[in-house]
Amino acid sequence: MTCQSATAEPTGPSRSAIDEQLRAILVDVLSLEKERVAEFDGDTGLFGHLPELDSMAVATLFTEMEDRLGIVIEDEDVDGEMLETYGGLLVFTEAKCIGA
Repeated sequence: MTCQSATAEPTGPSRSAIDEQLRAILVDVLSLEKERVAEFDGDTGLFGHLPELDSMAVATLFTEMEDRLGIVIEDEDVDGEMLETYGGLLVFTEAKCIGA
């Protein structure tokens, strides 16, 4: 499902559709248990907190997000804040989907 196919509103995809897809990507890319990722909230630490999310995994994560969500992540889009917490990554992904 891309951001475009998740669109329920003319303004863009719903937050819940993006959240669901982002969680599925994290499960697949990081080989995390689905139940563990389901418990992530906006303050759940990611980079620097999850040993599975190292620099190589970040590259794979971004590639998978681009492929599955139909977005483009430029180098200048990436900063430490957007990977610090699940909430930061979700907000970043929503912004990219709305702009896609």
